[in-house]
Amino acid sequence: MTSKELGGPRQRRILEILLLQLGTPVSKQRLVDLLWGADAPAAASANLESYVSVLRRHLQPGEGKHGPLKTTNGGYVMDASMVDLDLPRFERLLDAARRSSAREADLLLRRALDIASGSLLENEQGCEWIESQRAAFAARVTEVRVLMAEAGLELGRYEEPLLQARKVLTADPLNERAWTVLVLGLEGAGRPVEGLQAYEQCRRTLDHELGCAPSEVLQSAYTRMLRATAATGDELGQALTALLVLHGQLGDTDWGLGTRAPLARQEAASVLQSFLGRSLSTAA
Repeated sequence: MTSKELGGPRQRRILEILLLQLGTPVSKQRLVDLLWGADAPAAASANLESYVSVLRRHLQPGEGKHGPLKTTNGGYVMDASMVDLDLPRFERLLDAARRSSAREADLLLRRALDIASGSLLENEQGCEWIESQRAAFAARVTEVRVLMAEAGLELGRYEEPLLQARKVLTADPLNERAWTVLVLGLEGAGRPVEGLQAYEQCRRTLDHELGCAPSEVLQSAYTRMLRATAATGDELGQALTALLVLHGQLGDTDWGLGTRAPLARQEAASVLQSFLGRSLSTAA
């Protein structure tokens, strides 16, 4: 409903506040603070009561105080039993998904994501309280995407979890759960080179922003993908094999040279130097 249909912009704001606290009483003082902040007039409480009275007439004509907007001790509340709102439905789906198996969670989260199209109260601007509510809701939508990606990965899917993980990381590059889905998903999809690139991006981001390293799960995936790429035997694989030898992560048997370790390390250094030389020459 527009502000005009509700009696004015103040009435619309009161309705928004009460709906976002559906079923929970909001005190008159809290409403005054949210409507006016530090600029509240001396007659703010009386003005609030007048706004609520006008809102009632527009919202529930002919019902008086018997409609969903009710007066409580020192405040007002929207009766949850009389209001059908998407936001509580979204919260219930998210809560149920947290306690469900991967297959059940996947279905619940898809329904939650269908509800969460657009930002919260996207037509409202310039209000700190609404911005905080909007940010909190966006964080819950992010959790839905992460949970959906994790459930999809557990179910043996890759493309959709990768898509959801990338969406999360675009908005929140420090979300390590999303990085984990991305790296493990690329590994599972048989794309270890992309997985290595994703891991390195994750490592740099976490180090630069938080001063920490990726989790043990990510580090293990990184090692597995290094070995998988090294085993291909192509130019990149040979360079990675050399790198693993130089870092002591492959022995003579793994390296396949059949020589003593010092010679293996010498040959590894030569292979890596040649690869870097060709790469720099191509780049130039």
